[in-house]
Amino acid sequence: MAVDVRTMHLILLGAPGAGKGTQASYLREQWGLVHISTGDILRAEVREGTALGLEAKGYMESGALVPDDLIIRMMEERLGKLGAETGYVLDGFPRTVAQAEALQAMLERIGHTLNAVVNIDVADPELIRRLTGRRVCPNCNAVYHIDTMKPKVDGICDVCGSALIQRKDDQIEAITNRLAVYKSQTQPLIDFYQTRGLLVVIDGTIGVAQVGEKIRTALCGEVN
Repeated sequence: MAVDVRTMHLILLGAPGAGKGTQASYLREQWGLVHISTGDILRAEVREGTALGLEAKGYMESGALVPDDLIIRMMEERLGKLGAETGYVLDGFPRTVAQAEALQAMLERIGHTLNAVVNIDVADPELIRRLTGRRVCPNCNAVYHIDTMKPKVDGICDVCGSALIQRKDDQIEAITNRLAVYKSQTQPLIDFYQTRGLLVVIDGTIGVAQVGEKIRTALCGEVN
């Protein structure tokens, strides 16, 4: 794609636990793209007790999708603040075909072009292992794992010293529901974007750095 990497507009797809947030952070650090995570934005709204956060809280804790109209309102406000030359990666949006259609109309209104959609592919057993072992810092949002990314002191955040927690949506009941919801409502996005020639599929089990390199090569070869 003959596009300046710093101005790319990307979407990351993948089931919960596939590594979308990790790769979005990589793209932010390596390319200077703005990382827009609907999950992070919604959790911040819940912590702050905003009207949007109170509306979304019950859906999030049960593992259900937050309704389209709520998410679309939030995203249009966020993207509308960015110029067309500002590159960004969307993490967690869109999650349904209806959201994808709304995003397409939204981008046309604000003069942005979607360059690619990256689907990070990981099988269910590995997703469950990743999610049930994840621990997060409620203060600074740092992420750890009980097997593969342990903090220096068990149960304590390396960054700010807060006690780590397991999010309610990372417990097995919610995970099972999240994966079922993903398969029924989000996976159709793969067909939606494949028919538009935007889809890039990456094996999400090959390691964080290797996944990042595969994404980089698939999108634009060697980054200058």
